[in-house]
Amino acid sequence: MTDDKKMVDSSGSEIIKPVLDQQDSVPVGDVACDVLAATCFIENRNTFLHKIRTIAESFDTHIICFNADMLAGKRHARTALHHAVRSFHNRSMVSNTLEMEALLFAAGSRQCSIASSFGVHDGDNSLLVCCYPTREGIWDALAPLLNITNRKEEIINHPKRTYLMELFGITEEENASCSGDHITELVLERIALLEVYR
Repeated sequence: MTDDKKMVDSSGSEIIKPVLDQQDSVPVGDVACDVLAATCFIENRNTFLHKIRTIAESFDTHIICFNADMLAGKRHARTALHHAVRSFHNRSMVSNTLEMEALLFAAGSRQCSIASSFGVHDGDNSLLVCCYPTREGIWDALAPLLNITNRKEEIINHPKRTYLMELFGITEEENASCSGDHITELVLERIALLEVYR
């Protein structure tokens, strides 16, 4: 993202209004999709998700909130959404909603109970939020719920790499077979395999 514009809400608190960069707005299939990093504190997960769904419906779009701690960066989120959209168009979805389908692909699993952990949870959340398709004014509407951050694409450090390898069942041998550290590519491979074995 580029520089943020400052706004103030009715209580006088500062609101950060995101200005999208080309890296934040990318196509999924033939449709533009925004992917932004955000943080928030959630007191009640169900209440939060109800508010997100209400906003999404009012803008005729889909909003998917991925747990950034469990993802290998924005490419992971975009790839999961891409596969979910393709499943939707092919009428091969496992779940009832595009949002859950994207979480299933993000998790590389067919189990909704596993995929739900790749979404939001009660307490502090670090998120990658996708809006598909992109809608004018959607981020302003989400501002009361989400604190959009200036975080660039994450550099995966050793602890995160170890965590992702364990989470996705990636062996040291698999990682060593690639030149350099390609943990993101190996995670995305798990996502692609989920589509193959459905």
